Amino acid sequence: MGVKAKKPLLTTMAVAVALSLTVAACSNGNNGGKNSNSDASTAPSASANAGNSGTNATDEALKPIEISAFIGAPGQSPTPDNKLFKKIKEDLGITFKTEFLVGDLEQKLGVMIAGGDYPDLITADPKLVSAGAVIPLEDLIEQYAPKLKEHYAKYWNRMKDPSDGHIYWLPNYGAYQGNVNETFYSGPAFWIQKAVLKEFGYPKLQTLDDYMKLIREYQAKYPEIDGQKTIGFTTLASDWRTFGLLNAPEHLTGHPNDGGVVVDNGVASVFATQDISKRYYKELNGLYNEGLMDKEAFTQNYDQYLAKLTQGNVLGMFDQHWNFQTAEDSLNTQGKSDRTYVGFPLVYDTSIKDYYRDRAVINLNNGFGISVDAKDPKRIIQALEQLMDEKYQKMFTWGEEGVDYQVGADGKYTRTPEQRKNYEDPAWKLANLGDGIYGYLPKIEGTLSDGNATSPGGDPVEFYDSLKDVDKEVLNAYGHKTWTEFFTQPPDNPVYYPAWQIDLIDGSDASIANKKMTDASLKFLPRAIMSKPDQFDKVWQDYVNEYKKINVKAYEDRINEQIQWRIKNWSSN
Repeated sequence: MGVKAKKPLLTTMAVAVALSLTVAACSNGNNGGKNSNSDASTAPSASANAGNSGTNATDEALKPIEISAFIGAPGQSPTPDNKLFKKIKEDLGITFKTEFLVGDLEQKLGVMIAGGDYPDLITADPKLVSAGAVIPLEDLIEQYAPKLKEHYAKYWNRMKDPSDGHIYWLPNYGAYQGNVNETFYSGPAFWIQKAVLKEFGYPKLQTLDDYMKLIREYQAKYPEIDGQKTIGFTTLASDWRTFGLLNAPEHLTGHPNDGGVVVDNGVASVFATQDISKRYYKELNGLYNEGLMDKEAFTQNYDQYLAKLTQGNVLGMFDQHWNFQTAEDSLNTQGKSDRTYVGFPLVYDTSIKDYYRDRAVINLNNGFGISVDAKDPKRIIQALEQLMDEKYQKMFTWGEEGVDYQVGADGKYTRTPEQRKNYEDPAWKLANLGDGIYGYLPKIEGTLSDGNATSPGGDPVEFYDSLKDVDKEVLNAYGHKTWTEFFTQPPDNPVYYPAWQIDLIDGSDASIANKKMTDASLKFLPRAIMSKPDQFDKVWQDYVNEYKKINVKAYEDRINEQIQWRIKNWSSN
């Protein structure tokens, strides 16, 4: 029930990739593609690295290293001759042997923990701390990684595990420097195709009723799109990616993304069976009985969900943008940009102020940790430190200077239309960028030391100039220049925020209750949505009764205890 959840379900092949370790991953989340295998190439000699800096002040040459890493999400391997990783290998002597998730993450982690066999790096999951699978990082960072220490300085106390005060994970997002220009919106929203908006003259959508009315009218007018039956609305409730089904009610009532709870006056409460949720699912029940709701919504896995969106016949869904970005990339590649989506911050009625967009938060319990099986933790942290150098950070986001972007006489980075088009091509990105792993690495966000944005999307001019005509038409119609302008400017985040980052502690009463709540929701909500209208109330009551058997209080108590702990310990951080 979280914002940036961390546990994907998909078929993935263990990928041995010759990646020069910049431990980084795709900024928009996880790829839905299947992976191929390739052997990591031989690392260069130590002499090739003798002049490299980027760690602490030391004269020792950093030896070549191959780092194995498990990424708990599906992903796609770069090509063996990937330009970026080839450069990192040549410069730094770092290669990366990566395994992306295949199948269910819980099962995969269970096998790892049971066997006590771990790669050097592993993407975050609280149960790995409980199992003693990862090592504390604070001393390594202090001694060998001054750039990383500076990068996380403002968040140092937040990164410490409440149970023992150690730092186990290097957050992959949320540590900003300089100015932050929010142009692209990657968070939760109700999404609708641009073609639908154009058809009806770009109406202003504020309420759930506005949104559903548009979907009903468009599907009635166009029962098929490109020869396929039009699907009015879909959702995803697979593996850990249940937020698309479960989180909408909190936003419809003007609450930010706290996962499975709403927080009012500093007190968290579970909203799953409250009337605010019943109202939403009854609306979906109406859609289903009208034939507008995707009949496969509750059985499809993540791969199938993405594949369905890439067909261009799904009008809308509630989701987080990063979760389906790869589907939009495919639609753009197919020339179906009018079938990509615009997000709206819908509420139940206009008296409610939307609170979808929030201010950047450090992405705790995510990113990479170093396992107890790592043979050389010192060199690994030094490698991550090297990759924090702006030279390599720019390569992950802008590409190669003079090839993928230009630097003008005024020092501003710009791209040509052809260079922008390359970034929309998944095949080109696999050969030139590091989107398979970049999202999981420590990374600079905001502004580089030369004043340029850390990525093309963060520069307002470059962002707008890079948009397709269909995108500019949408923005111009609404009087906007960026996608974030569809959302109310967020207030400062509460100190505790977000509650979904709170570790429930594997095996605790709170964790057990959370699993039972999720299981109950995945069992009863599809039944309620797919029931006959006159049966909805009965199924809903069955759902409520099932919740009464669960120790929901243990879950709420843990959340509230940690909210107060954060307020006490984070207020000055």
